[in-house]
Amino acid sequence: MSAFKAVVIDKSEAGQSLGIREFNEADLMDGDVTVRVSHSTLNYKDGLALTGKAPVVRRFPMIPGVDLAGTVEASSNPEFKPGDAVVLNGWGLGETHLGAYAEKVRVKGDWLIPLPEGLTPQQAMAVGTAGYTAMLCLMALERHGLHPDRGPAIVTGAVGGVGSVAVALLAKAGWHVIASTGRPDEADYLKSLGAAEILDRNELAAPGKPLAKERWAAGVDTVGTTTLANLLSMTKYGGAIAACGLAGGMDLPSTVAPFILRNVALLGVDSVMAPKTLRLEAWNRIARELDHDTLAAMTSTIPLDGVLEAGREIVAGRIKGRVVVEIG
Repeated sequence: MSAFKAVVIDKSEAGQSLGIREFNEADLMDGDVTVRVSHSTLNYKDGLALTGKAPVVRRFPMIPGVDLAGTVEASSNPEFKPGDAVVLNGWGLGETHLGAYAEKVRVKGDWLIPLPEGLTPQQAMAVGTAGYTAMLCLMALERHGLHPDRGPAIVTGAVGGVGSVAVALLAKAGWHVIASTGRPDEADYLKSLGAAEILDRNELAAPGKPLAKERWAAGVDTVGTTTLANLLSMTKYGGAIAACGLAGGMDLPSTVAPFILRNVALLGVDSVMAPKTLRLEAWNRIARELDHDTLAAMTSTIPLDGVLEAGREIVAGRIKGRVVVEIG
């Protein structure tokens, strides 16, 4: 069996170690499709895995990386054949199953979807789990019956990956977007994505009232904790917040007041285990609705060996927009 290059996380009594080394194809995990990976990306979860800041990785050794775009090399799955261009997001990749920061992966064909028409592999990974999650949030808000005529939409962590794409998607859909960030120097960047207002995250970070002045009809939250509690307390009657992240913490110091007095909804959005029908809908909408020039403007590219430093940077909150990892 041939060897290939991969980022590998090991763990010993001394702690977690990380490096790029040769990995043997014979040591890949079970699956019915082998993919030659061309591109991956960097998400906050990848940063947590790379740095060991949170227990994302569940087995060792582990190849991190939760997203991939590539070409099928071998398949016993009837849905895929050699040469097919594919995308994978989630399903435990980089957590419980050897992941995408490698030249090859072996996975279950049920986890794959065809590369969406109109996107290159590089563009698909510029979207990645972050952008795909942002679209799932928009879809959740729409299913709840919310549209731009109801009022503004707020996005927290707006300079990050999910936030950047959420700002762009909501603006393209006609929403008046309020972008919350702790990086005011990035106001021009956020406005270039479509943000109409910039809100200092400190306005949402301190404990607030159970109910505050109504300010927005919808929101996408990547932060959690007190920020999410404040979003809910300021949501207009009948509005909703789509929650998809925990960059600030897992707790939710809220009350039932927004739910029982203003009919506010908290919509949980998961990207890892979303069914294929939902994935296909999200990705097909991304291919149609996300402006390619806007996507390019929020994207930077690094080589595989750049993920070690980039993982530290994203956990420290110093990464802007989306990062594509070129692998093969």
